[in-house]
Amino acid sequence: MSLISDITTPPGPVPSPADQDEVTVIPLKIEDWLTVIVMGLLALITFANVLVRYFTSQSFAWTEEFSVFLMIALALVAGSASVARNRQIRIEYFADNGPLARQRALARFGAIMVFLLFVLIAVLSTRMVYDDIRYGETSPGIGVPQWWYTVWLPIMSVAIAGRALGLFIRRGRRE
Repeated sequence: MSLISDITTPPGPVPSPADQDEVTVIPLKIEDWLTVIVMGLLALITFANVLVRYFTSQSFAWTEEFSVFLMIALALVAGSASVARNRQIRIEYFADNGPLARQRALARFGAIMVFLLFVLIAVLSTRMVYDDIRYGETSPGIGVPQWWYTVWLPIMSVAIAGRALGLFIRRGRRE
């Protein structure tokens, strides 16, 4: 066997990502289905806008604003899924090498930092939603109340914080 084939050929069958999911109290299928729904909505909205532009030389004004909202929602849902599956960004060299006790401590430290960050984001974004409601802010594109969009940031931040707390607890139970 040559060096090139050793580098390009994986050592064994690649496991399915679904096979690697840990058991969680709240099923990970929630994020999976939300991802499918949001991506489907994005595709439908974009396709409808393309058809309308093609046949009428006009565009739906609301599609860009709503698509941006859906992309942000998709990023937050995917962030929740990545935290729950322990696939968030980290320095692999430190996280996966060294003594098992250090790996566990770093995993727990990372999880609690993610938890604290998203609790802070939830608190601050709740204040932003309150201000949007109090001052009657409207969206720049189609003029709907701004809080229709911003209310999802604290909700999803709490979800991500919950997933991070669950990861922190699961990493503490590992032997």
